[in-house]
Amino acid sequence: MLTSQQCKVCLSNIFPILVCLKAEKKGASNTVIGMIFGCYALFDLLSSLVFGKYLAQFGAKLLFVAGTFVSGAVTILFGVLDQVPDGPIFIVLCFLVRIMDAVSFRAAITASSSIIAKAFPNNVATVLGSLETFSGLGLALGPPLGGFLYQSFGYELPFIFLGCFVLLMVPFNMCILPNYEADVGKHSFWKLVTLPKVVLNALVIMSTNSCFGFLDPTLSLFVLEKFKLPAGHVGLVFLGMALTYTISSPLFGLLSDKMPHLRKWLLVFGNIITAGCFILLGPAPVLQIKSQLWLLVLVLMVNGISAGMSIVPTFPDVLSSVHENGFKEGLSTLGLVSGFLGAAWSLGAFIGPTVGGFLYEKIGFEWAAAIQGLWALICGLAMGLFYLLEYSRRRRSILQNIQGTEWEGTALLPKEIRPCTVLE
Repeated sequence: MLTSQQCKVCLSNIFPILVCLKAEKKGASNTVIGMIFGCYALFDLLSSLVFGKYLAQFGAKLLFVAGTFVSGAVTILFGVLDQVPDGPIFIVLCFLVRIMDAVSFRAAITASSSIIAKAFPNNVATVLGSLETFSGLGLALGPPLGGFLYQSFGYELPFIFLGCFVLLMVPFNMCILPNYEADVGKHSFWKLVTLPKVVLNALVIMSTNSCFGFLDPTLSLFVLEKFKLPAGHVGLVFLGMALTYTISSPLFGLLSDKMPHLRKWLLVFGNIITAGCFILLGPAPVLQIKSQLWLLVLVLMVNGISAGMSIVPTFPDVLSSVHENGFKEGLSTLGLVSGFLGAAWSLGAFIGPTVGGFLYEKIGFEWAAAIQGLWALICGLAMGLFYLLEYSRRRRSILQNIQGTEWEGTALLPKEIRPCTVLE
């Protein structure tokens, strides 16, 4: 299951580079290329809600295995798109294959998160943190591996290689994954939206992935323009962030499970640190700090750590919140949570590059990154304020219960030993 996710994250980093090279030669305009990328986020969002709602009906194992199989097959189809005639036929097939990839990937991810939470109920964050290690490896290995395979063997091989590798995981997962009984619940996404903690965690997920997405279309252009690096070295700038995210995610997962009371502060400070990183990325002109390559790489490495702080604790934090509010434990609830957070992730993936590209064009990378950081700062402060108010309400409730208990105890004392009996 982990290796399948690593391959798909790896593909998500190879796809933009290779398909853009082919799409322009096949007659697709920049607008059409942007729509091909955008449709992925849209259908990923819709699929998250559908699979999250009906996970119990589909079955987690079936959904994961089917999603992995279709995803592997679609990846191979990407590799043969260059054999398609130029023009509308190529463009239509690009849309269809990209949509199928989004739906199959979300099916596998929604099911895998639910299976992990069901199989390891007391170590959800630890296991999910380990899973993010493989995502980080995919982020780190995607561009250099894809570039090497493309330069050495052409356009087709990167997709065929990864697609076959994902397909090989299908029989393996069919053998090792457990079957869980379906327990169809009565709750819906609308009930989730009424829970403030769930909504705030979704905003954190959206903000964090928006920050990742912001860097995709902007950071490479900024590095090439500002530091005059060779195009082949630009991918190395991202490497530090991917590695620190890979290393820190399982550590934050373990910390979140061992000390659940720290989850809230990991989320709060993770967002605040992310905001500081984006303000320093340029850096923002108001700081009057000269932009230097070593500073950019250092800030990205710190951002990898803060991203781990923000992402890993969200799933167990939301699970604890929904269980406290009457949601039944089981695959149905796990599917709702996984689908809801997946939808937030997809929305962030759409907003980040879209708004980031617009701001980069209008006001430059330095100010655009600072504005992106403000979103993370607002999310972090909102989370902190919510948890402080929640702590204050719980403390008042405890004090009221203590006072009520003392009054009841005094009222139950025999009349002869009450203080007033001396006067009587």
